[in-house]
Amino acid sequence: STLDVVNGVKKVLQTARAAAPAGMSINQLFDQSVFVTAAITGVLREGAIAAALTAGMILLFLGSWRSTVVVMISIPLAILSSLVVLYFLGHTLNTMTLGGLALAVGILVDDSTVTIENTHRLRGEEGMPLPQATLHGAAGIAVPTLISTLAISCVFTSVIFLEGPAKYLFTPLGLAVVFAMLASYALSRTLTPITIGLLLKGERHDEASRRGLFARFHAVFERRFEDFRHTYTALLTALLRHPVILPGVALVVLGLGATLFMLVGRDFFPPIDGGQIQLHVRAPPATRIERTEQIFQAVENKIREIIPESERELIVDNIGLPARAYNLAFTDGSTIGINDGVILVALKEGHAPTADYVRKLRQALPAAFPEDIFYFQAADMVTQILNFGLPAQIDVRTVGYARKNNLRVARELERRLAAIPGIVDAHLQQEVNAPDFFATIDRTRAAQLGLNATQIANNINISLSSSVQVSPNFWTDPTSGIPYYLAVQTPERDVSSIDELVSTPVTTGVSTAGDPVPGMLANVATLKRDSVPTNANQTNIQPVYEVYAAVQGRDLGTIANAINGVVADLQKQLAPGNSIQVVGQIESMNAAFRDLAIGLVFAAVFVYLLMVVNYQNFADPFVVILALPATFAGIVTMLYITGTTLSVPSLMGAIMAVGVASANSILLVTFAREQQLAGMSAFEAAVMAGHTRIRPVLM
Repeated sequence: STLDVVNGVKKVLQTARAAAPAGMSINQLFDQSVFVTAAITGVLREGAIAAALTAGMILLFLGSWRSTVVVMISIPLAILSSLVVLYFLGHTLNTMTLGGLALAVGILVDDSTVTIENTHRLRGEEGMPLPQATLHGAAGIAVPTLISTLAISCVFTSVIFLEGPAKYLFTPLGLAVVFAMLASYALSRTLTPITIGLLLKGERHDEASRRGLFARFHAVFERRFEDFRHTYTALLTALLRHPVILPGVALVVLGLGATLFMLVGRDFFPPIDGGQIQLHVRAPPATRIERTEQIFQAVENKIREIIPESERELIVDNIGLPARAYNLAFTDGSTIGINDGVILVALKEGHAPTADYVRKLRQALPAAFPEDIFYFQAADMVTQILNFGLPAQIDVRTVGYARKNNLRVARELERRLAAIPGIVDAHLQQEVNAPDFFATIDRTRAAQLGLNATQIANNINISLSSSVQVSPNFWTDPTSGIPYYLAVQTPERDVSSIDELVSTPVTTGVSTAGDPVPGMLANVATLKRDSVPTNANQTNIQPVYEVYAAVQGRDLGTIANAINGVVADLQKQLAPGNSIQVVGQIESMNAAFRDLAIGLVFAAVFVYLLMVVNYQNFADPFVVILALPATFAGIVTMLYITGTTLSVPSLMGAIMAVGVASANSILLVTFAREQQLAGMSAFEAAVMAGHTRIRPVLM
């Protein structure tokens, strides 16, 4: 895991510091594990808050601390059971698995809550002794709670259909919920009745036990709740006598939900504030590295003006590419030359929102340095994972071999994307116009002097880029055993003009004494100015021109729709066999939403068929399903009110809400069916079900 790797590196750093020469300090600059630890701590804290609120609600409704203890025992046991299964499946403790367990905390107590509430009802309302009440309380709701638990588990089967990054992120979350739910049901059928029998045996219900402060408070609450229940029952009776009202209200609610759904917006994942900024700076093509360094220093000074020192911990520059043959396979490929680089900014704890500083920098830097290109990359590891290796949220690329026309279309694509409200940092990633000198070799003259193109090119490379580029040589320090490059190169001060450049010596043969005869580059080649691409990219061996962009102030779904319109228009200008592709988070988001939609359809079918088997008819399950559109309306309403977009994490919460709504409906319909089989009319059974089950449903 991330923490294991980082902790291992820190141990190595301790050894390195101990072995370092006196006066040398070795410091870590950036540590993503801090974010991981903070995220896990946050999830654990939210889970604890959820458990505390759940316990408070049980205590409020049942007025028995013993009953609260009975129910709360099931939470850690169910979570631990889920973790055991996740361990054997190869998953780790991370924000996704812990997030799934935190999401499930409220519903984990559902089975035990319904069991103990049913036991309390049988003891209080029907006067059963504790052993019989415990037995009948557990047995009476065994089937409906099994169906509801399986229903919640079924809706999470939708994550099985996910692919790509979303699969690896959210499948562990769904598995954590399902395993915890199944463990919760098993505990509610076994451990909960036993603990009820043990703990409630000593519970007193005499006059003395009702004199405490909480006992008096709960008595008042019970009276108020009974008043509320009678009012609800009367309202339910009235609505059932006028069956036209509820369908009308339902249509209004669904219409409102459908309207708000169009306004909520879509995102792949909510923005994350990791307290770090990664700014990519690109100077004009062919800028010398010492001039690039000066530009970066000026940009740093501007950053210091915007981000106060009290909130700024560290600024680090990474400029250019290494001249040696390093393996760059694991970089994002966004740095293309010595005029290019990244500025990393770390903020201190308690800083203002990182997005606010990014917004200010986006306005200030292009105005202060109009000749340079600026764009922000993901600094936190979660967004980097979500980008799936790309340095930007959005990547719109032209693909194909018609390079000239594709480049023209890509420039137009860049212009149009930059004009879309909400899109920022739109730029063409490929640098296609770097100034360069081309040497045109006079091959006849070169042949007369005994030269070929390879020899001439090697002479130029050795002079300008050192002999390391042609024939690397090493000298090994006998003391340390470290090898160093041994290179020959013309001093830069001696090639500061065209005349000096064409005076570069080239070997032109052998003298009578056997020594090489030097000539000049001017004897065999002419130089001319031109432009050349600095970098070239391919996908599936086809050339691409990529326009990178990010989103600010709008949801990704709305931006994606606008981009699709631009792409559809420009696609017509491409030659046959060439295309425009939209990748990045847009592609991942569309795939995740599509896969989840397919999964939810299958889950709905599974839940319906499960209830058909249980009820032995097709009508009762349809009643349960009718509650789900209202759940959907409630979800989008709360998302709209809180300014939250519909993302994959909020969809996970929505899936849980669908499962809970199904469980509540199953609890109600099952009780109504039992009352109807006992001789009540459908009307009386519906009213009785609402009256009896209002407490566990509210809890």
